[in-house]
Amino acid sequence: MTSLPDDADCISEPVHVSGPDGPWHLVREGMLLRGNAVVYTTWGEWLTTAVTDPSLRSLLGRDWTRYRRLTDPVVRLRFVASRLATKFTAAAALETEAAALDLAYKIGGRPYLRGLDQIDVSLTHTDDLIAVGVSRNGRIGVDAEPAGRKMQFDLMQDHMCTPAERAELQWLPDAERSAGLLRLWTLKEAYTKALGQGLRLGFSEFGFGAGSDGLLAPDGTPAARGEWAFATHQVLGRYLISVACHDAGLDTSHDTAPRTMLDEGFMGAVADLLADPTGR
Repeated sequence: MTSLPDDADCISEPVHVSGPDGPWHLVREGMLLRGNAVVYTTWGEWLTTAVTDPSLRSLLGRDWTRYRRLTDPVVRLRFVASRLATKFTAAAALETEAAALDLAYKIGGRPYLRGLDQIDVSLTHTDDLIAVGVSRNGRIGVDAEPAGRKMQFDLMQDHMCTPAERAELQWLPDAERSAGLLRLWTLKEAYTKALGQGLRLGFSEFGFGAGSDGLLAPDGTPAARGEWAFATHQVLGRYLISVACHDAGLDTSHDTAPRTMLDEGFMGAVADLLADPTGR
């Protein structure tokens, strides 16, 4: 029997999915055990679906019109890949079909599932990497950067580091300091994305310690009481992915199927979407 995670292990390990074939059962497992899941993929792994799948229009839904307006073939492919990865991840989490979900966007571009407000979604991409996070416990944010990206401490410390972070980083060798800055950058991006603030929230107003991913005040003291969890992972040998998850204290039933996991109002929305994915 698989045990449930403790407070230090409440974010699911990122899952590498190679296109529509998944493995999506690992997403469902993450939702079952922790109430969240994170996947990563590359746009090339969705090439066959983007080029040859006759159901692409129904899979994209409302994004089909935007897709048709894109003229650059590389931009078109990356757009398709990121939207399909998001919808397939959410569909696996909800144990439904990707085409049945209506992906929409808030001001600023953050995706959400129309009519399914109890599931939060975050999308990020860099170079050929796409990462998607989904959560039923509260807000989630994901951010990714190439692991080899160089960060200049002298140029960035004032606008992205708290006093406590500067004190930790300033005596490190250059390579370690750059790696530490990159980790902080992705964690702070993930957190502000989860909040829906993006770069509007000053990165020097909150921090993280070198030895842990707990949220800290500018002076280095704890700034949260366990409702936030953070994690950073290296994937594909060349990218960092950071995840921020908020536990809003919602019902964390271990059954993630919509009919048994969610309330009647939510189930009504799911039924309507399944009956008419266009929402007409």
